[in-house]
Amino acid sequence: MMKALNCLFLFVLFAFQVQAQQFKTHAVKEGETLYSISKLYRVTPYNILKYNKELKQGDVLKPNTILVIPVQEAASVSDPFADTVKSNPVIPEKEAQEVERKPIRFRTHRVRKKETLYGISRRYEITEDDLKRYNKELYSTPLQKGMRLQIPEFPEEEEVEDLFNSDDFETYTVSPKETRWSIAHKYGITIDSMIALNPSLEKSTSHLAVGQQLLLPRRPGTTVDGQEVQLYESYTVPAKKTMYSLSGEYGITSEEIIQLNPAILEQGGLKEGMVLRLPKKKVLTEEINAENYIFYEVKPKQTEFSLTRKLGIGFSELRALNPELSRGLKAGMILKLPREKAGTLEVRNSLVLDKISLLDSISRVNRPSVMVLLPFRINRLNLDSIASTERAISRSNALKYSLGLYSGALVAVDSLADLGISVKVRTYDTELSAQHVKAILARENLSDYQAILGPLQADVLKEVASQARPYNLPIVAPLSSQSDLDLPNVFFSVPSDSILRNKMLDYMESIRKDENIVVISDSKKDTTRAIVQKRFPMARSLKVIENEKNISVDIEKLKIMLSTQQDNWVLVETDNFKLVSSVTSILNSSVSDTTRVRMFTTNKNKAFENEVISVSHLSNLNFTYPSIDKELGDDAFVRRYRNRFGGEPDKYAVRGFDLTYDLLLKLAFKPNLFSASDLIGLTEYTGNKFDYARGISSGYFNLATYIMKYENMRVVQLNPVSNDL
Repeated sequence: MMKALNCLFLFVLFAFQVQAQQFKTHAVKEGETLYSISKLYRVTPYNILKYNKELKQGDVLKPNTILVIPVQEAASVSDPFADTVKSNPVIPEKEAQEVERKPIRFRTHRVRKKETLYGISRRYEITEDDLKRYNKELYSTPLQKGMRLQIPEFPEEEEVEDLFNSDDFETYTVSPKETRWSIAHKYGITIDSMIALNPSLEKSTSHLAVGQQLLLPRRPGTTVDGQEVQLYESYTVPAKKTMYSLSGEYGITSEEIIQLNPAILEQGGLKEGMVLRLPKKKVLTEEINAENYIFYEVKPKQTEFSLTRKLGIGFSELRALNPELSRGLKAGMILKLPREKAGTLEVRNSLVLDKISLLDSISRVNRPSVMVLLPFRINRLNLDSIASTERAISRSNALKYSLGLYSGALVAVDSLADLGISVKVRTYDTELSAQHVKAILARENLSDYQAILGPLQADVLKEVASQARPYNLPIVAPLSSQSDLDLPNVFFSVPSDSILRNKMLDYMESIRKDENIVVISDSKKDTTRAIVQKRFPMARSLKVIENEKNISVDIEKLKIMLSTQQDNWVLVETDNFKLVSSVTSILNSSVSDTTRVRMFTTNKNKAFENEVISVSHLSNLNFTYPSIDKELGDDAFVRRYRNRFGGEPDKYAVRGFDLTYDLLLKLAFKPNLFSASDLIGLTEYTGNKFDYARGISSGYFNLATYIMKYENMRVVQLNPVSNDL
């Protein structure tokens, strides 16, 4: 047994060593460029850019940025920068510094408006001293527009360091509640760099398992044993910087800053552009994980203004949380934010999502390819008889749902065509048979498709998900909220009862002041009653009278429980229309100048839609409930549907349009639905909205719901955090 364990340990150790030998980390020094770093490690700029995707060709590198260097990656034939690496003799670093560089030729540069010595030296990859050495007038005359400067060109030199140093890397074990974003922030690298160092990480999800081991660059400021050492960094003083703010930013006194930088006294104080030597900021000792923080990845071209406006936080506060911002804002940075900000931002798996406009982001090069599986049951229809077909449709819910969904899907395909997107859709009749569907899929090449829409039945859905899983093919379930099996490739588009209940209780909690809360629930809803009373401990419960023939409540007890001093909130939890009818009548009759009543439920089922329920009573009680969809308006979809089919769309047609339109737009944005869903947050269309999140055990679940209220004989949509009563 011990021998086997030793072999396993050696195998794991060897695997990490082999992986580590492929990469090295490099902390950017002042004045270094992508080209100079590529020469240092004898790789091409192309290969450095490949493993550090936050960088772009031509970017100015910020000091202390940590780069992942593929030390064994050689320039290939297809590498556009391959010719930048020469086979010059190797010159040791120390010796190279001692040899004075002599130019082999000069070129002329005419100074343009607003150019600086720093900018010109960076452009030609020389130092400011080189520029002054060969343009003596710059020692006494400031740079002026129209000046003609001699630019020295030096022979290329290569510097070589030892390739792999095991001290540059460490093995990190993932702890509970940690995410890729929190670990990347902790180590000062990007997600792309983390994946480059750990190829086993999936690119289509952000999942990490507790106990999982990662190869990561050792953090600056620690020794091999993890002990802190005193490190310094250069700091260029910006405009309007004071000693007070600088000492607060670095956590040292003004006297200590002056001791490290005597030039401050010599030049009469702190000056803009002065380069100081300051101790590196200490890493916060508080554990950085998803419980304490949320995270945001800085996007290209973001500015301080756009970033702070998006995140709703001042830049000084953001910089205090993320000291690396003092060296400049850079695409790919992982910033941490206070956990309390999660309530005002769209957050998934502790990552702040950017609002993406799909219509502005789609690529007309992408051609979505989708299979539709619905139970039309054409094999049982007598299509020669219109009357017979109409009877069959009226009697079969499966057929009614399918025709509604499919008619809406056709309008969605037409809408994509108007956007210039070519779509491939193949539709099959499932015939309510798992075996029939199995035969269909056996004939199809599933690798030709990017997604499957349907089916409706649970057993057929399981069969389709099983057949599609080896192809990593996503399934969008039109009318399902969950499954009793692990179906990781299924997108359940209907929010579950528990999601609806929690959203309703969240809404009530957000607007609650001192209302008197009463819960009326039958025996089947005891679990819901317990959940409500756990959320609102002050809520009182009224026992329901249940017998074989009737179900009701004690009218006098209910009226006694209603307050004349406070507003009354009454939650009705039942699937029995008789109880709903009875309670709404009693509550409606109790409303007066002294008694204000509002009725709620966490599950608006068919009991609340029965014809015996008075809409007038519901309106008087401002009946409020969670919903998977909203009331239909007269929008572009409705008008297009009327033109094509000559009638009004039902809720299944609306759902078919919204589901298909959402799916096709996402696939036109990114052909992989899994990665598209990780990037895209909430989407909303005619009557439905979608916000898919990866479940702990099975598939992706739609978290998007509406809060609806009866008001003045209409049903209106409420803002989830509204104070509207």
